[in-house]
Amino acid sequence: VPVFVSNSRGGFISDLTQKDFAIRDNNRAVEISYFASGTERVGVVFALDASGSAREIAQQQAEAALSLLSQFGDRSRFACLRFADRPELVLPFTTQRNQVHQAFSFLALRNRRTAIFDAALTAVRLYDSDEARTQTERRIVILFSDGLDTASSTNFSTVIEAATKRGVSFYVLHLPVFAPLGGRLAPRPAVKGFRKLAEETGGRFFVIGDPEAALNPHAKPLLAPVFDAIAQDLRSQYMLGYYSHDDQAGHHSIDVNLVTSKRRRLRVNVLRKAYDINEEPTVK
Repeated sequence: VPVFVSNSRGGFISDLTQKDFAIRDNNRAVEISYFASGTERVGVVFALDASGSAREIAQQQAEAALSLLSQFGDRSRFACLRFADRPELVLPFTTQRNQVHQAFSFLALRNRRTAIFDAALTAVRLYDSDEARTQTERRIVILFSDGLDTASSTNFSTVIEAATKRGVSFYVLHLPVFAPLGGRLAPRPAVKGFRKLAEETGGRFFVIGDPEAALNPHAKPLLAPVFDAIAQDLRSQYMLGYYSHDDQAGHHSIDVNLVTSKRRRLRVNVLRKAYDINEEPTVK
C-alpha cells in the first residue's frame, strides 16, 4: 500500500517509521509485515508521445531520465513504451538502467492520430506481470505528451480506476502545442481528464514550455528540475505491506492511519484504497 504524509501546509513528511502507522482491511486491524520508505524499490514506466514536438523534447531528455533512475535502489525496474495512434512497448521491464537511453531515441510518427488514454492504460497494465514478486514496489508512470488525444477508445476514468487498483501514480509532463489566439500565442487545451491522471492517482502534473520558448527554434526545455521534483516526491513516500486475514472473494477497503503523537497535524494520503479478491486470482 503506497502512502505519503503531508502537513497542514502541504509539505511532505519523510521521517516516520513503521510504528507510526496502523492499517485496517475491511475495518479489521492487520499487522504491518513490510515497511519501506523512499526510493528503495521503484517501478517506472516511461510513456512517450511519438508525435511532433513532444517526441523531439522527449528525445532530448534521455540523460535527465537516466539521472532520475540513478537515484533509485538496485531492485528498481524500468520499462518504456511509445505511442501515436496505438501504444508500442519498446523496452519491457528491466533492471538495466542503460537500456532506457536507447528507448528515448526514435523517429517521429508524422501525420498520425494520438491515443493518450489507450497508452496510459497499457502502461498501467504492464504492472500486471509477475504481480506477486513486485507487490512491494512503488509504481509510477511518467507520461510525456502534448495532451491532444484524438484516437483513444479508453476514457480517463477507466485509466484512473485501473491505476488506483494497482497502486500506480501518474507523473504527467504536459508539452503543450501553442497556437495564435487573439493576437498572441496560447496553449491548445489538453483533452479532458489529462490533468486528472496525475491529480487522482497521487502523482503530479507539470507544464513544460511557454510562448516565448515556442517562438525560439533553438530553445531546449530542461527537464532535470522536473525529474528532481519527482525523485523528491518518491523519497517522501512509504510502502506498507500486510497479509489479509480475510481471503473471502470480493471488495476489500484499505484504511491507513497514523498512531504517532503528531497525527493531529498530519494527513495520510493512501494511493491504493481498495483491492478485489476474485474467485480466480486474475486482475481485470
